[in-house]
Order: sequence, then structure tokens, then C-alpha cells
Amino acid sequence: MTEQDFNQLYHAYAPKVHRLCLGYSSGDLDLANEWLQETFIKVWNHRNAFRGDSSIDTWIYRIATNICLGDIRKIKKQVIVKEELLTESITEEPVNDEGETIEKMYSCISQLSEQNRTLILMELENIPQETIAASVGLAHGTLRTRLSRIRKSLLNCIKHGI
Repeated sequence: MTEQDFNQLYHAYAPKVHRLCLGYSSGDLDLANEWLQETFIKVWNHRNAFRGDSSIDTWIYRIATNICLGDIRKIKKQVIVKEELLTESITEEPVNDEGETIEKMYSCISQLSEQNRTLILMELENIPQETIAASVGLAHGTLRTRLSRIRKSLLNCIKHGI
């Protein structure tokens, strides 16, 4: 892979990978940017290791997902919630309806299992279901069933907070 090939790859996939990372970071733009950068550094560093067993987009999404999930696990181990921080977050100014709905959606997505979160974030990015199935090792029919259940669960969570 030449530098020019990499640049084309970056411009083709960076926006989708960024939105995927944004979903994992629950809207934290700085964290999403960090994960995006880390993803493409890893793509560049391992460009010669890509064997073509899967499509290039499947490989990139898998790298991004692994980076996001790995950091989330690290963050969960390090987080100690203090009462002062909870009080401050409750008194934040209200956001507009659209912003509130998006915030609810990210909150509901963050409550999903790691695999379900990966599936729905990739679905929201309009990544083809065949690519998603290949990325996570599911049969296409199983993926469709799971996505349907996840969508119903998210809708219920957004509407009723359940």
C-alpha cells in the first residue's frame, strides 16, 4: 500500500469510522477523534499484514471496534464516580429536543452489550450487513434478527427509558 493508497483509504473511510467511534464514546468528540487517529495509525502500521481474507472495510471497522472496546474496558476499570461529579452533571443546562433525542439514543446504545453496540453502530453507519456479519463472525440471517431486536429495544429505551 502506497502513501497515496492510504490517503484514499483514509478519505473514503474516516468519516464512517469517526461516527462509529463517536457512538462508542457516547458523543465525546475528543475521544472519538483519538480513536479515529489510533485506528488509522494501526491501519498504516499493519498495512502490509492485511492479507485480503476479508474486504478492506471489514478490516478497518474491526480495527476501530477493537480499539474502542479496548479503551472502554480500560476506562471502566479506572473510573471512580464521585458524588460531586454526579451532582454537576444533573444541573447542566437542558439541550434542545433534537440534541436531547440524540443524547438519549447514545445513552441507550451505551447500555447495550458490546457486540450489540457494535452491530447497531455499524448499522447506523449504513455499513452493508454482509460486511457487518463478516466483521463480527455472524451469519447474515442471525445478524438481521439481532438488528431487529436491537432496534425494538432502542426504540423502547428512547421512548420510555426502559
